[in-house]
Amino acid sequence: METEVQAHWLGHSAFKLVSPKGNHILVDPFLKNNGVTPDDWKEPEEVDYIFLTHGHEDHVGDTLEIAERTGCEVVAPVELSRILVGKHGLGEDQATEFNKGGTVHYDDFSVTLVSANHSSSFNGDYTGEPGGLVFSFEDDICIYHLGDTNIFTDLELYGQMYVPHLTLVPMGDHYTMGPQEAAYAVEMLNPEVAIPIHYGTFPVLTGDPEDFKTFVEDISDTEVWIPEPGDNFLA
Repeated sequence: METEVQAHWLGHSAFKLVSPKGNHILVDPFLKNNGVTPDDWKEPEEVDYIFLTHGHEDHVGDTLEIAERTGCEVVAPVELSRILVGKHGLGEDQATEFNKGGTVHYDDFSVTLVSANHSSSFNGDYTGEPGGLVFSFEDDICIYHLGDTNIFTDLELYGQMYVPHLTLVPMGDHYTMGPQEAAYAVEMLNPEVAIPIHYGTFPVLTGDPEDFKTFVEDISDTEVWIPEPGDNFLA
């Protein structure tokens, strides 16, 4: 039987992943105040892990409430993790910190923190540098969540090293890459599939996913999927 990873895009940069052994993983769970997140995803009940790319409120989102309610593990860049524990009540026994180049290992997946070119703060506190997340599962399934970023040349190296099957690419413009820049980032990574994220949530995020799809497919062999919030798909 082939390994399968279930994935749901929950709007903005938020994703729910379910590993082959049934581990429930949230990434950047900005849900309750996210106008495009479906109502039945606003308060997820089954959560084993939360992974955060950086400290901005539209990425940390509902992490603290979910962690308190479910007892899940929260994995974040070191400075952000310490701020959440020291100032915002995250249980120390629930917090796992790591830094760029570091990998955390679980029973059927691992996650590596890689670079992103952005900024990071939470409620006015500096929370270190932002990152992207490379999820590696059995049978060489690799999902790369770029976090918030613009284009940078390390992406070509990441494509060679991690060989991502699926990339989750911010392209809403203003705070991250727009569609054309994001398309060139995809070309460097050379994944099988790219999914546009971080667009349409707020009026200022004007990047059009259809423009992104056109740019990507004009310059690469990568297929672009544009899911609706809440859609389930397999990686």
